[in-house]
Amino acid sequence: MNNNTPFTKSISLKDMGIENAKIHYQLSANELHDMTIALGQGIETSTGALAINTGDFTGRSPLDRFIVKDKITENEVWWGKVNIPFQSDAFDALYKKVSAYLSNKEIYVRDSYVCSDPNYRLNVRVVTETPWANLFCYNMFLRPEEDELESFTPEWTVLCVPSFMADPAVDGTRQSNFAILDFTRKIAMIGGTGYTGEMKKGIFSALNFILPVDKNTLPMHCSANVGDNDDTAIFFGLSGTGKTTLSADPKRKLIGDDEHGWTNENTVFNFEGGCYAKVINLSEENEPDIFRAIKKGAILENVIFKDGTNEVDFQDVSITPNTRVSYPIFHIDNIQPGSIGKNPKNIFFLTADSFGILPPISRLTPGQAAYHFISGYTAKVAGTEAGVTEPQPNFSACFGAPFMPLHPTRYAEMLSKKTKDADVKVWLINTGWTGGAYGTGNRMKLKYTREMITAALNGELDAVDYRNHVVFGIAIPQTCPNVPTEILNPRNTWEDKDLYDIKAVELAEKFKANFAKFEEFANAEIMAGAPQA
Repeated sequence: MNNNTPFTKSISLKDMGIENAKIHYQLSANELHDMTIALGQGIETSTGALAINTGDFTGRSPLDRFIVKDKITENEVWWGKVNIPFQSDAFDALYKKVSAYLSNKEIYVRDSYVCSDPNYRLNVRVVTETPWANLFCYNMFLRPEEDELESFTPEWTVLCVPSFMADPAVDGTRQSNFAILDFTRKIAMIGGTGYTGEMKKGIFSALNFILPVDKNTLPMHCSANVGDNDDTAIFFGLSGTGKTTLSADPKRKLIGDDEHGWTNENTVFNFEGGCYAKVINLSEENEPDIFRAIKKGAILENVIFKDGTNEVDFQDVSITPNTRVSYPIFHIDNIQPGSIGKNPKNIFFLTADSFGILPPISRLTPGQAAYHFISGYTAKVAGTEAGVTEPQPNFSACFGAPFMPLHPTRYAEMLSKKTKDADVKVWLINTGWTGGAYGTGNRMKLKYTREMITAALNGELDAVDYRNHVVFGIAIPQTCPNVPTEILNPRNTWEDKDLYDIKAVELAEKFKANFAKFEEFANAEIMAGAPQA
């Protein structure tokens, strides 16, 4: 769809209970950009991008994410602290309040779709209270052509109303903000928060239920790219581990940076039409593709300007360390046409280990791959959250537990089968610390991480010698092109080798304590992939 040409079709939202609203339908990116500025809700930066502030919420609110418990979800969803049940009648009542709230207001509506593979396409209608939230969805979801809009029928609806505050005592929410999925009504309803990621993660959480249950397709919280030989690579990792950075490789075409499906037809397809990247400490030297994508049409969230200018200071985290940018994928030059690749040849699990224990690259057995996938490990560094004064482990099953409605072993079993059937190599990459923990050691140099991944992709690590880590049992290559040999074994980088051994065992015990809740569902092969401490 042309970025600058508005579509003139008119629609009604009366079937949603929204009456007499002034509807701005399918506005162009430029129009939404200009309207945001005209309304005083955003500022144009020196590069032409739009800078907005999301309000009190600068990230997701996991404890306020709910799934309606009904006939579809009752026996499928893994209920608990991640997937919190919500009553169907309470959803109905709250939905009526939100619809009435939007009546007689000026609102923005966009028809879009997700899943780049036509066989899995899901049509989505987005109703937003602000133009910049609508622009976010233009960037992040896939954009229909004008002729497709003539007969467009939405299958799911996203409602985003940041100024609507729930009454917990009446509405059944925890507090005034909420993000609720209803699989019967096919609605993702968000209120009380302006954080745009709630919209993206709402619809993709729905896909993480729909694809495995209805389509026998594995949904993945990962980035993906493809080389000149059609060799697809997948990068799993939690926020801040480098998914977006490492998949934006100038020598390879980007399929997508965050959400993908792996089909039984041996394809990997992007869910999205754009990228949503962290911009803390962003520089053109380290992340040129992302840096250059921040132009007219992109949205920067919660950034600070340099004094007296509209130039962004990417080092300033006064509002939040979770500063972000969204942009349509065509802002990246080197992209894979159609956003679809073939079966992967290599899978990389990314972790930012702030304890400085894990090797910068290691090869995993199938059992280890399943174990580390279910574990989904990274680590928080001191200062990132209130009360965090030293490195803390952060385990998120399948590298995306907050977005996975099913039990993690469902996804792990699918991944394990697919990697075996396609003979995929699985690697663990530590983008975190070496030579000691955070505060003592140093962050692994990005150029070395890129070289290690390139060597793995090119098969240059296939014939080298390996030694197993004494505690974790993972295979460490003893040499790697263009990487100093001494950094490959993390123990060598520590001045106090005995302290390294102690801390390695401590981290292994944290892995095992976290995995205890999965043991009854794990087979012998997966348990053999656990640390040996």
